[in-house]
Parts: sequence; structure tokens; C-alpha cells
Amino acid sequence: MTNILDDEQCLIRARVSLTQQIDRGSVVLSAQLAGAFLNVPRHPFVPVFYRREGERFIPWRITDGDGEGWLDAVYTDDSLITEVDGVHAEEADPGGVTGVPTSSSTAPSLMADMLDALDVNEGDEVYEAGAGSGYNAAMLCHLAGDKHVTTVDRSDVLTALARERLNGLGFDPLVLHGDGARDVPPDARYDRIIATASVRRIPPSWLDHCRVGGILVIPVKGTLAGGMIARLTKLPDGTAVGRILHTPAAFMPLKSGSEDEAQAPEIRDRPCRDAELSGQALDDWTFSFFAQLHMPQGLIRTYGRSDDGLHVTTLYDPADGSATRVEDMPEGMSLVTSTGPRDLWAPMEAAHQLWRRLNRPRREWFTIEATTAEQTVTYTAPNGQIHRWTL
Repeated sequence: MTNILDDEQCLIRARVSLTQQIDRGSVVLSAQLAGAFLNVPRHPFVPVFYRREGERFIPWRITDGDGEGWLDAVYTDDSLITEVDGVHAEEADPGGVTGVPTSSSTAPSLMADMLDALDVNEGDEVYEAGAGSGYNAAMLCHLAGDKHVTTVDRSDVLTALARERLNGLGFDPLVLHGDGARDVPPDARYDRIIATASVRRIPPSWLDHCRVGGILVIPVKGTLAGGMIARLTKLPDGTAVGRILHTPAAFMPLKSGSEDEAQAPEIRDRPCRDAELSGQALDDWTFSFFAQLHMPQGLIRTYGRSDDGLHVTTLYDPADGSATRVEDMPEGMSLVTSTGPRDLWAPMEAAHQLWRRLNRPRREWFTIEATTAEQTVTYTAPNGQIHRWTL
């Protein structure tokens, strides 16, 4: 049915249902934030999104014959994939596409957690890196006032669509096509800065353009999934300090600068050793954020299955050409094979041992400090011992 979007009571019920789903989860909604989810509709921002069918991503429109199912999916607390390998769902063939998702509408509960941490008040000047569908920008417009919101996206298609849909709801923020990490308006200063894509380190431009007392909420992630969300406050000396939120987040990387990723070399037959740890440990989100702290900034991780169907992880550091393969064996053990000057799996084994000795510390027990020159994450153990890592 295609007229379901004309049923205002149905749409109100959908927004109420979504707000209740968020509130029943781990996010305690303030009255202000609940009001935003109750008043800002999601469906105008995701008229077409992908659903996964096997190896393919199939675009789903309300006109595809199941209007109620489509609307239920939109107002379910889940992320919706809107772009795969640069192909927006609205431009995809009905038969779908294959590839890697490159843009999505974030799960509303994760949006709520980040917006709660951002603590937006009416009149705050807000900068958002990663306009995406525009839905999060609409929330910011509702909270701060649309004339106080700037949102940036590197995709000209996403930028145009976000602007059109925001305007369609009566919001008129500044929507820019550009590099969210580099193209911050030069003379602007912001009370709140948020990113809806992950970065390996917080861009210096965001620290420079944040006012003293301002808040930044930034997903920090490297090659591993299950990254961190940092919440920082800008101090008078220019330093930003804060904590890591409890919520793991695997945001897609912010597109900035060169996007060419080095390819790991083939690791031919070489001497190998027994591994203390399977490569699958990096898929454990309770550990992966900690493991990332022990990885060089440019390290790349890929993974897949061997001919026997067993897990294989490859680590590659383009800085010195080191590459390491960790391959599970049928007997239940894992083997490590390395090429180049370093064994890249040894630091992961040591990190896992430390993580266990520290009783598997949670994300929210870590603090973060950032300047334009250096960024560090710190954990203080109950015995007072301080552990510190440079991002």
C-alpha cells in the first residue's frame, strides 16, 4: 500500500514506537531528546534503503508492495544501509548490488546516546561531520535551531539529498559539500561538534574550531570494528579532555584526503610459529577497542576463510612492509606466519594478556585527552597504576 504515508496517525504511532524502543534500551531519554524523536520523522530521509539478501543488497521502496513492512523497518531501532560502494540506494537497479556499505542511517538508539552526550541546547552552534541521510542533522536542527547547524558531507549526492529533505521538513541548516575533517568554515566557532563517521585520530581542525567549554562527540576507530566514542570538553588551554562512552560503535570511516588503501603483500610459505590467540579475538568487541590501542596508526587488518573454511586474519603495516597471517588449524590451534621486519601478531597477544590481567576493563573506564599535537587514551587501574596509549 502506498498511501500509508498519508495516514498521520499511523506516522505518529511509528514515531512513538521508535521512541519507546530507544527508551527501553540502554539510553535514558531526556524530555528534550524524546521530543526530538517524537517530532522529527525518519522516513523522509530514507525513502529507499538496502536490505541484504545473501551476497546482494536489494533496494527497498515503499512502493515495492509491502508499505507496512517498509514503514516498520524504518521505525525499528536499527541502522539502514543507504549506499554500497558509492551506489546510493535510490540509484541502484532493482536487482541490487554487491560490495561494501559506504553510508547508512545510524541506529536511532546510538544516535540518541551520542546526542545525549553532546547535550545540545537551543542556540548552540553545532558542526556535524557526515551529513549522511540528513536525519541526525534534522535532530540537531530541532534541538539547537536550524540556523545554528552546519553539516558537511564529501558525497555530492548525499549532500544534495540531505539538503532537499531537510528543507522539505522546514529546516534550513548550512549544508556543505566537502571534507568534514578539513573543510570546516574558517571563521566559525562551535559549541558542539559531532561526527557520524569514525576517525583514527580527532582532526586538529575540530579542536581548533571548538569554543572553550564546548563539547565534542567523536567515534574513534581504526581498522577493527567495535571502536570507541569519545566525549570531550574543550579547556581554556586548548586541550580537550573527556571519557570514552560505554557504547561500542563501528561507524564507517570519515572520507578525508586520499582514500587509497595499501594492499597487503602475499605471505608465501615461511617459517611459522604457534599462536597464543586466534585471529578471531579481534572480532570480540569487548577486546577489539583495547587491541586497537596497541596497533600502529596505519595498520590494516583483513580476514576471511581458508580452503578448509577456517578463520584467517592478516595484518599489514605499510610503514615498514611487515605482514602477518594468523590461520586457524583443524586441530584447534592457530599458526602465525610473518614477512618483513616485524611479527605483527605478538603485540596483539601481549595486549590480550594485559587486557585479561586488568580484568577486561570496559570502555567507559578509559579517559581521553587531545591536543592538536598529541592524543592519548588512559586507564587508571584500581591499584593506581596508570596505563597510557598514544592514538
